[in-house]
Amino acid sequence: MEEKHLAIFRGKQIRRVIYKNEWWFVVEDAVLALIDSTDPKQYIQKMKQRDPELNKGWVQIVRTLPVKTLGGIQQMNCANTEGVFRIIQSIPSSKAEPFKRWLARVGYERIQEIEDPELATKRTKALYKAKGYPDAWIEKRMRGIAIREELTDEWNKRGVKEERDYAILTSEISKAAFGMTPAEYKRFKGLGRENLRDHMNDLELIFSMLSEAATTEIARNKDAQGFNENKKAAYRGGKVAGDARDQLEQETGKRISTKTNYLPKTPKKRKLKK
Repeated sequence: MEEKHLAIFRGKQIRRVIYKNEWWFVVEDAVLALIDSTDPKQYIQKMKQRDPELNKGWVQIVRTLPVKTLGGIQQMNCANTEGVFRIIQSIPSSKAEPFKRWLARVGYERIQEIEDPELATKRTKALYKAKGYPDAWIEKRMRGIAIREELTDEWNKRGVKEERDYAILTSEISKAAFGMTPAEYKRFKGLGRENLRDHMNDLELIFSMLSEAATTEIARNKDAQGFNENKKAAYRGGKVAGDARDQLEQETGKRISTKTNYLPKTPKKRKLKK
């Protein structure tokens, strides 16, 4: 999932989507960032029971929107900045006031991005730069994000809308391109929750882009409709990159996929002994 569709509050990820030129935030994520429970759905139900006015106005505050997740697009309950403000009024938490200030800031960032569409891209580039990535790598990564977004938009137009289906199609592409599913690729690199593509080298990124760009073109050319036809297109698109990868590996005698991570993995925090 692209960085611009994720906002971070004190280490907690808040997914968001652009609707009517403003950010709408996933309600469950916003609630989870403020509570100790790990079950935001149950907490929201109890919260609505405690606050009849909130429950009464819920349908006006919350809207079901397609949200881009790691596996694809999923329909989720979302609220805009004003709506989230109203919801968190019913959450007794010391984090509420800092969260309101954070929410006002990230909501304002969207207004800035509407006035300057390049600003979101600039912010993402700055984030990678701060992590230590060189400019040449960042340009490839940004291009890869755009190609991935074009592909998922194409799938959505062609009747593929479930998160599970997006994950399956992505695995189909990856298997044909690299001989590994994304999950297998992460294990190959020794990654946990880290983003796989953020640890790819230049050639790995290039073949990832080729596989997804080829899939988009094949889906359009074949007018693939529904999951089964797009699965065939995904395999063919991945195979285009896989065949090119095989040929380059034969020419160089080196494997494109490498266990080396582009940047060192984030070290796990050690638990302090009592």
